[in-house]
Amino acid sequence: MNLNDFCSKDASELAELVHRKEILPHELVSDAIDQIEESNPALNAVVYKRYEAALKEASQVDSSLPFAGIPILLKDISQSVKGEVLTAGSKLLAKNIAKRDSHFVAALKKAGFIVVGSTNAPEFGLKNITEPKLHGPSRNPWNPAYSPGGSSGGAAASVASGMVPVAGASDGGGSIRIPASFTGLVGLKPTRGRMPVGPGVGRQWQGAAVDFALTKTVRDTAALLDQLQTIQPAAAFQVPLFQQGYTEYLTNQSTKTFRIGFSTKSPVGTPVSEEAVNTVHQVANFLQQQGHVVEQAQPNINGRALMEQYFLMNAGEMAGFVQTMEADLGKSLTHHDMEIESWVLAEAGKKVTAGEFSLSLAAWDQAAEQMAAFHEKYDLYLTPATAFDAPKIGELTPTQQQIDKLLGVSSLESSAQQTLIYDMFEPSLTYTPFTQLANLTGQPGISLPTGQSLNGLPLGVQLMAPKGNEHWLLTVAKELEQSPYWHQVTMIK
Repeated sequence: MNLNDFCSKDASELAELVHRKEILPHELVSDAIDQIEESNPALNAVVYKRYEAALKEASQVDSSLPFAGIPILLKDISQSVKGEVLTAGSKLLAKNIAKRDSHFVAALKKAGFIVVGSTNAPEFGLKNITEPKLHGPSRNPWNPAYSPGGSSGGAAASVASGMVPVAGASDGGGSIRIPASFTGLVGLKPTRGRMPVGPGVGRQWQGAAVDFALTKTVRDTAALLDQLQTIQPAAAFQVPLFQQGYTEYLTNQSTKTFRIGFSTKSPVGTPVSEEAVNTVHQVANFLQQQGHVVEQAQPNINGRALMEQYFLMNAGEMAGFVQTMEADLGKSLTHHDMEIESWVLAEAGKKVTAGEFSLSLAAWDQAAEQMAAFHEKYDLYLTPATAFDAPKIGELTPTQQQIDKLLGVSSLESSAQQTLIYDMFEPSLTYTPFTQLANLTGQPGISLPTGQSLNGLPLGVQLMAPKGNEHWLLTVAKELEQSPYWHQVTMIK
């Protein structure tokens, strides 16, 4: 198999070749290594490589496994491989070695995937771009002057450039769906509790974050769900298994008509590009032509107030992380030890009271209740995945003047600190105001590559469904995949 063939196929097709003994697992891993070596110098998507171990594992893998020998890259946050580096994009953890496989990684290995390395991510996954100081920026395969998004930006660049057919990713505020929109991929955030978590933690970001993957095709997304869905007794959240199986459902589903509400209005009052608006409208019109009931509607949720609660959670989480790190290191940490956004959140988190944190999570639950009411009328909610196409590399980097202002966070009262945080993230939030809702309510959401900007960059639409209804999202995704509006990712050499 030549590299063009390897890069053009999805994981399901490659797995079929292995099962028919038309290619060997170690040959697939070799192809992935060759493509990484060819494409990564320009994209900086892969930050750690484990080629020798991957080739050895591929030679020993059981070829009957569903994804036997399929090479995969993992995100350099939470997706740990025993004995390998896991930095979370931070110089604080530059030499951190994982003591064990995460449950998510163990499930991937059980399905037959071979881990060939890990991908770039912003420090602690806090940004919607991937430009950590530790590793430098990842670049968009469609145009290297632009970002592939974040926080799973390295993962997106690796799949969009053909290095691997799928890559591990995670989503705590859109970190799968945003890079999917920016790079022309399928990006699903599953229902809270659907995916493995831990060991050592029962939730990530209070349930806002979930591990999954970025793929080229809807069928790969369905097949991965089949392999990874779980009920984990030790985890904080569980959701019933989809017993029929997603692949079988897509293959044998009967025609279903959905009631779809759509909106192109930013929930936080920021601008939305004409291109993103037009992309949603053309998808809405297509779905209506397919027989679905489609009308303009949006849930009655104060998006800005909800984002304020989201940022408050981020502050509390970072304060807790820094407290743990200081105890482990036996010293106090300063702004010199981390990037400015991480530092500001950690400092503000010190003044977040237990009562405020509790009320923040209550606001999430209230939003979930409001979305449940919305879904009594509409099965699905359609919006832009991102308000604009990808930003340029460095565009969202704070200036020295902005950094100097942010360094004064410690002297501010708590309310002023929270205002400072919102202002700090507002430029990046303007690009991506639509994705956080699903993280806070726990619902599944998916980004689908159905648009393209005048810059020639991809744009996605987002669909949200009630909790536990990923199969509804996949049903509509399959319809769109077969439509003229689908912008299939192309390998860029």
